[in-house]
Amino acid sequence: MSLTIALLELAAGFVLLIWAADRLVTGASALARNFGVSTLVVGLTIVGFGTSAPEMLVSAIASVRGNPSLAIGNAVGSNIANIGLILGLTALIYPLKVERITLKREFPVLGVIMLLTLVLMWNLSFSRIDGLILIAGLAVLVGGMIALGLARGRQDPVTASLAGEVPQNMATRTAVIWTVLGLVLLPLSAHILVNGAVGLAMIVGVSEAVVGLTIVALGTSLPELAAAAACAFRREDDLAIGNILGSNMFNLLGVLGIAALIHPMQIEAILLHRDVLIMFAMTIALFVLVWRRRGPGLIGRPTALILFAGYLAYQGTVITQAIAG
Repeated sequence: MSLTIALLELAAGFVLLIWAADRLVTGASALARNFGVSTLVVGLTIVGFGTSAPEMLVSAIASVRGNPSLAIGNAVGSNIANIGLILGLTALIYPLKVERITLKREFPVLGVIMLLTLVLMWNLSFSRIDGLILIAGLAVLVGGMIALGLARGRQDPVTASLAGEVPQNMATRTAVIWTVLGLVLLPLSAHILVNGAVGLAMIVGVSEAVVGLTIVALGTSLPELAAAAACAFRREDDLAIGNILGSNMFNLLGVLGIAALIHPMQIEAILLHRDVLIMFAMTIALFVLVWRRRGPGLIGRPTALILFAGYLAYQGTVITQAIAG
């Protein structure tokens, strides 16, 4: 495979993957709504999963093809990009207010999920049992979100915003067409993307993990970037933060869980010692920088600049070490 073909496959895979994920979420959520499922439930499940669909499909296809480092690098790299790149860039445009409930609820839940993932990764392998544990955790998380959403209803701003994303007047026939099209194109586009990523790694002479942590993680995080920017311009701070933290939870539980269930994976030591450590450091730094003893927190421009600079430094380190090694 030539470099040009690899890059074309990457570009085509990214565009098709993001478009197909959007069509699937739109169609499936409209279909569920038309069949009488509560708008809140649809918003918290189908729409909530939507921004993590690219990561899930890419890591699943990578696992099927026997490219575990690409699958793991994609999940961990996306979490780092979500905080450093996406929140950093978004808050540089418009500082984001972080409600107390987010500081007290979402951050601790994400912390527990990261610790669980670290414990399972500690032996440098992901077995199918580990994957089952992560998927069980995802089921508990989604069940808790639904229970909380139904209890609080539209009083919860994140729940209300997700529910607002559900199409209300789409015909069932149109919804079926979009759903089927998304189901067909998602795995196809993920296959094209993984093929290009593996080919690029071979041509450039770096590991699949490096490509997953950099190019693939950036590309599959584009839906989160678009969603966060749109929320910032609409002044929906809670939804911007909630989307990012929720995506990070889904990436660890769903993306890694599905990949491990499909095919047990060996983990490169550097992924644990460098990249997972950076993921923890970025998340903790975000919490410390936005925490306030009283009132809501704030991701101001100085904090955003620190997060963005940290992401650039991390990417530079990964690339430099890959070239040197």
